[in-house]
Amino acid sequence: MICDLETGVCGVADSEEMEVIDFNQPKKSINLYYVTDPICSHCWAIEPVLRRFVEQYGDYFNFHTVMGGLLEKWHDGPIDPANGIYKPADVAGHWREVGEYSRMPIDGTLMIDNPVQSSYPPSRVFKVIQKNHNDAIAFEYLRRAREALFAFNHNISDLSVMIEIVNKLGLDGEAIVNEAEQLIGQQLLNEDFGLARSLGARGFPTIIIINEENKGVKIVGGRPFEYYVDGLRQVLNTEELQPKQQPSLSTLLEKEKLLFSKEIEVMYDVEKTDVNSFIDKELSPDRYQVKEILGESYLTTTK
Repeated sequence: MICDLETGVCGVADSEEMEVIDFNQPKKSINLYYVTDPICSHCWAIEPVLRRFVEQYGDYFNFHTVMGGLLEKWHDGPIDPANGIYKPADVAGHWREVGEYSRMPIDGTLMIDNPVQSSYPPSRVFKVIQKNHNDAIAFEYLRRAREALFAFNHNISDLSVMIEIVNKLGLDGEAIVNEAEQLIGQQLLNEDFGLARSLGARGFPTIIIINEENKGVKIVGGRPFEYYVDGLRQVLNTEELQPKQQPSLSTLLEKEKLLFSKEIEVMYDVEKTDVNSFIDKELSPDRYQVKEILGESYLTTTK
């Protein structure tokens, strides 16, 4: 006997007593390639949006970070004439504009006093960490390198600075940086350059989302959060996406160690004026410190 859910009528079941069913939904194999560079200011600017996108929709795709090679070395000709960049000092003003517009703080004065001569050394370190360890810790290195460069004004192409950043990840900084300076470091980097070319990336940040039929979308430059969600919808050919709930602020801070106000605002849809009260509500006072740099507040763990 059975009561039919749709008709509300109870009677003799007309289907088999037992049938085998499969609840495993076929999962599309989506790859997301993030083509970037450690000294790309616009990549630093999109960190709040990219983090939320990966946190909420990361179950839909495999995330790949690809080094693009923004600056091999300075030379006599123009590096980026569209932005008026011919020499290192020209970068400082451009970076400040990006920092003020995005509210991801950028000091930039080291490009006048002690300029980064090449983005290849920190890129090679990223690739060696990725090879010897895993993507997650390599991505954390990239974040720490950007914090050091943009917010705290350290020259991340300097060997001692790179060693210190890697050491703070709990890895052997000297061994990794030394390996990155060997031939293998450049070989690994060249593989990424080849991949970036094959993906058609000609600037940073570029995000390419590809489905299993090798069709996809390319999103160039920093975009609003909804733009990336729409791109994923197109690649999956669906209107319905199920985002995960954002992690709690305590979980996110434990993972990230440092969060700027803008990152909290974007992740949790909080107004700038409400950030402090949101933090007070979400965290116990002994778990965090609020500090300020370049007119922007940021949150760190007390550990």
